[in-house]
Amino acid sequence: MTAADLAPQELRTLVAVADEGGFSSAATRLGTTQSAVSHAVRAIERKLGVVLFERGRFGARPTPAGERAAAHARRVLRMLQTLAAEARGAGTGEITGPLRVAAFRSAALHLLPPALERLAVLHPGIEVTVSVVRELGPGNAGEVEAGRADLGIAAFAHDVALPPGLVGGVLLEEPYSLVHPAGHPDPRGLPLVDWMENCGSYTRAWWDAQDWIPAATVTAEDDGAVLSMVGSGLGMAIMPALSLTAAPPAVEIADLGPKRPYRSVRYVTTAESAATEAVRALIRALRETTRHSPVRDSPVLTKPQLRAV
Repeated sequence: MTAADLAPQELRTLVAVADEGGFSSAATRLGTTQSAVSHAVRAIERKLGVVLFERGRFGARPTPAGERAAAHARRVLRMLQTLAAEARGAGTGEITGPLRVAAFRSAALHLLPPALERLAVLHPGIEVTVSVVRELGPGNAGEVEAGRADLGIAAFAHDVALPPGLVGGVLLEEPYSLVHPAGHPDPRGLPLVDWMENCGSYTRAWWDAQDWIPAATVTAEDDGAVLSMVGSGLGMAIMPALSLTAAPPAVEIADLGPKRPYRSVRYVTTAESAATEAVRALIRALRETTRHSPVRDSPVLTKPQLRAV
């Protein structure tokens, strides 16, 4: 017996144990017994010739091989769903079936909704679910790589390649601006308000070269909280354009100059998902939406008007 002999139910068992972190909870999810799940996992490990889970009082923790196997299993199961949906729609031209999207917060708030609205009009049979995932660690590209999303919207440095095994394209080159309380006479002299997702590798070199930027006085949960704090006069922030789409009147947006940093907002998927009708339809909708976005070719999205400081 080899990996080629794995059945879909075995793949579902593998994914359930990886997701739930234990045989008992996986059994509940699958509607079977703990012993049946344990037996199935041992059979899968024999077929693959590798240990997939560390067993202990903590439950069942995936080994590196288990993480990789679970990612492939999720993707194989997803392609089986796609096979059925596209076969049913072949005679009618309709695009149907589930579509899982992962996006960081500002993209989920300001970039996805018009694209999903367009998609719903053109292809009402596509059932979209959206997960908002912080761009920390593997981020949204990691969700796609792990098989938990069919398409991710992720942020990168403009010159950074996608992780191996993933494909994608640029939706926006998103500029950063200085945000401060409206009317403040010396915004660069204010304390810094920041959040964990901000200023990753795509801005780090620029950030390190700015001797006027202090260490953060406040680290907020997300960019929405940062905007609220800046509007309340607690400090200034350096933020990307999507985060400023709904900037309140209490803040002012200032140009960081011709060498201001950018980050690349891209869609990310796998080669097999990129060939599916639902993912292709969403990519078209995203491209059409961003083609008319004020982020493109502009360092500011909404009022107040940009000014240099």
